[in-house]
Order: sequence, then C-alpha cells, then structure tokens
Amino acid sequence: MEPIWGFDLGGTKIEGVILKSKDEPNNIIARMRVPTEKTKGYDHIIGQIGLLVNNLKEATGLTPTRIGLGTPGALDPITQTHKNSNTTSINGMPFKRDLEKALGISFEMANDANCFAIAEARMGVVQDVMPDAKMVFGVIMGTGVGGGLVLNGSVWNGRQGIGGEWGHSFLDESGGVCYCGKTGCVETIISGPALERYYKELTGQDMHLNDIIKKYKDGSDQAATQTVKRLIYFFGKGIANLINILDPDVIVLGGGLANIDLLYTEGIESVKEHVFNPRLDTIIVPPKLGDSAGVFGAAFLVA
Repeated sequence: MEPIWGFDLGGTKIEGVILKSKDEPNNIIARMRVPTEKTKGYDHIIGQIGLLVNNLKEATGLTPTRIGLGTPGALDPITQTHKNSNTTSINGMPFKRDLEKALGISFEMANDANCFAIAEARMGVVQDVMPDAKMVFGVIMGTGVGGGLVLNGSVWNGRQGIGGEWGHSFLDESGGVCYCGKTGCVETIISGPALERYYKELTGQDMHLNDIIKKYKDGSDQAATQTVKRLIYFFGKGIANLINILDPDVIVLGGGLANIDLLYTEGIESVKEHVFNPRLDTIIVPPKLGDSAGVFGAAFLVA
C-alpha cells in the first residue's frame, strides 16, 4: 500500500499530511503547515502549495503522484473552474488545472465540508457509533453553514459540485438576505453571526454566542432565551429537512456550534418534532477529529 497525501487549503494556512496507507490512516508519516498568504494572489497560493509539497518531500523522501485537496468553495464539474470560495482569488479560475500544470502532480479536489464528512465517516466518530453506515452527512455550523455527503465511503460532489450545501437551502424568511443573494437561507438563521445579530436586534447589544448560551442556561436574560430557542427550533427544522430528503444513517455536527451541548438534547428533540417519521432513528453526534478532519479527509480523496 502506498502512502496517501492530503492537503487542506485554509484562509490563513495550508496543511499537509502523509498517511501510511488507506488501511492505516492513523499512522501519520508527516504533517506540516505553511502560511496561505492569500492576499498575495492566485499564483502565490499555487506557489505555497508547491512549497508544502517540497517540504514534505524533503522531510520524508517520498514523492506524490496524487494529492487530495480540500478547499473552500468547489470545483465546478462543468466549467472546471473554482466557485463559492472565500479565498476569492481562486474563484473563476481553472485552479485544479493550473495546480497540476505548475506542480506536475494530479489533484483530486473537494469542498472542505466534504473532507470533514469523509474523515469522520472513515476514521472518526462514525466508526464508533455505526461503522457500517452507508450514508453520512457532515454538518458545518460556525461562521457559516455548510455540509458534506458521504455515500458508501466516498464523497458525493453532485452534478454541479454543490452536494451537501444545505446552508443555502431555504429555511425561513426571517433570516433576511444572505450574501449569496437569496433570502432566508439556513446560514442566515442558525450560523453563529446570525444568532448574535438576532440577539443584538432584540437588545441593541453585542454579545458572543457562548455568553448568550450561558445566559440562557442560567435564565438571566430573556433575549438570550429567545435567541437560543430560535436556534433550537430552526436547528430541528433544518436538520429534519435533511433527514426527510436524504435519510442518512449518521449526521456528524462540526464547526463552532457543534460544541453547544444543547444541540444533542433539546436540539435532537426539536428534530424529532419535525422529521417525517414516528420516531428519530438517525444518529446525530459531535465530531471526533476536531481540526484534523479536513486534512485527513483530503487524503481519503485519493485513497
């Protein structure tokens, strides 16, 4: 079995890992980071990925022929250009083609949420709760809301490269206009900034979501109670929509909001109220791999 290489392109850093093989994913040969320095532009980002390749080659004596790359946004399978990335210099560009041309290496790309999902499915929490799961949905709830779908151990990118993008499905008009141009997206209601914005609309005060949660638990702030009740209600409704359409075996929550313990108690009760079934059989769990998920999942793209 040959080693598998995975890179995770972030806004501030690019991380790379070499795993011994797909059958021994926990055996890490090397793991390194370089700064993205995205403000220096498109060609510089490609150069930084090349720098990371060279650093790993020098450290291990290994040479990759294929690398899995997790990215913000996605490769459009029709136009072969990148889209929907908050690293905006790669949008509209033939990023995959230019990387392969510059470095002489084949790249397999997927959205970073898909990488999170496949990592948790193949070496993370799903192996603990349902190792024979056929469909796993990875939910990202943090600054934004996104997701990734894993079917029979492989990422499902979809016809348009937007498989799993539940954050931009419609949830409720009260969310207002989303940056994507649509109104009432999931992201406008149950992302961290959306909930903090809602609290400010009620009180005129800025407050971090963690503090809002604390005030909800001690019952000291009516606006905090309203904000968290909003989260719980729409979390249940949004996740139930996912289950009604896809009916996955396991849903893994990721992102900053995955640390909110209420989602695994009151949140799951809310899902039960909205799902189109007499009971909730879907397993909903927190992640196991933390910040490691993205880069490990990228390696699985070429496993």
